[in-house]
Amino acid sequence: MGAKPEFLTVSEVAASLRVSDMTIYRLIAAGGLPALKVGRSFRIPADALNQWLADGSNWETGTARHG
Repeated sequence: MGAKPEFLTVSEVAASLRVSDMTIYRLIAAGGLPALKVGRSFRIPADALNQWLADGSNWETGTARHG
């Protein structure tokens, strides 16, 4: 059986990046930061967050930088 994926709350992601929860919600709403909606809450897959950061994401739009 494979390892279970790790999911983070918006508050956990915000704290680790030292930004506000609202910043994370905006990134999710813009479609830049992958997240799953569970009931009324969002969960961010840890692998997706790490990939998003590794891709050199643009904090303004939440999209990856190219070039």
